Amino acid sequence: MGAGRAARRHQARVSTDFDNQKNGDIHMPLNFPRATLRRVFAPALLALTAIGGAAPASADDYPSKPIRLIVPFAPGGVTDTGARVVAERLGQRLGQQVVVDNRPGASGNIGTQMAATAAPDGYTLVVGFDGTLVINPHVYGKVPFDPVKDFAPVSKIGDAALIIVTHPSVPVKTFDELVAYSKSHPGGVSYGSAGTGSTPHLAGELLKMRTGANFVHVPYKGGGQAMADVVGGTLPMLYTAVAGAYPFIQKGQINAIAVSSSQRLPSLPKVPTVSEAGVPGFESSSWIGILAPAKTPQPIVDKLQRELHAVVQSPDIKDRLASLGITASGNTPAEFGQQIQSDLKRYAEIVRTANIKVD
Repeated sequence: MGAGRAARRHQARVSTDFDNQKNGDIHMPLNFPRATLRRVFAPALLALTAIGGAAPASADDYPSKPIRLIVPFAPGGVTDTGARVVAERLGQRLGQQVVVDNRPGASGNIGTQMAATAAPDGYTLVVGFDGTLVINPHVYGKVPFDPVKDFAPVSKIGDAALIIVTHPSVPVKTFDELVAYSKSHPGGVSYGSAGTGSTPHLAGELLKMRTGANFVHVPYKGGGQAMADVVGGTLPMLYTAVAGAYPFIQKGQINAIAVSSSQRLPSLPKVPTVSEAGVPGFESSSWIGILAPAKTPQPIVDKLQRELHAVVQSPDIKDRLASLGITASGNTPAEFGQQIQSDLKRYAEIVRTANIKVD
């Protein structure tokens, strides 16, 4: 009798379980093995997560370790110097060290590609430079990254002013005199830049288009040797960043002719802009900023932007950047992204008209 009642109770439980499963319910006895439960339910939970989507990444715990900031150029240039001015203070605000990692090569393409392929977790950033992001795609046959699709803009550090300087042996004092001298002098006036396709190179070509000046470009592999040659008198004219020229201007070793920023610089108040000197509306400067790999969570990007804005707008950092000829920015990711796309279109026209190519 006892065995028969037990069998009937077992059959009733099986029937109930089966009916529940038919109705879409999942019923497991309370003593079902845990390992089996994990095997049964884990795939379902994963599927539900995929359907619902991952929760937005939070920046509350970011950063929890040091951040690598790739500078795609050798130490010492305006891009590297500007990055180092902000890196230490940014690290202090974030509570983690921001480590500058110089990765030079191919006009910035190598280091920039490294950042483009890094994990989008906020722990690898790159210093973007207009020459690399908006000029190289036009002057090189192919670059190993997409300046728009492969990056999440964080913020622009600032705009680096460019300046035209000459050796004292060149018999001119103003920009108008320099243009006239180039037109009358046999062979024109050679001007150096940091390299073919650099921002100063394109600025010089744009000046030729606007003024008819007979400027002849001489590309260098970096601004250091070009500066040494203009100081030494073997190069008559140089278009370069203010930061590298300023000490030699102060010593009287080279003459400052004009800056191509929109306004005169506080560090060189007596030097006119190119626009003031006879080319109305002319403006050309380099910018530097910070970008993260594409798909970096937006809360992390926004946190980085807020902290970077606070850094570059702090009075002491702002003054240090100004001494390098950099006007501090700290704009939003959207504003920085819009400038990148706008400059890509603007420089495409200049490169095409001047027929500038790097093999």
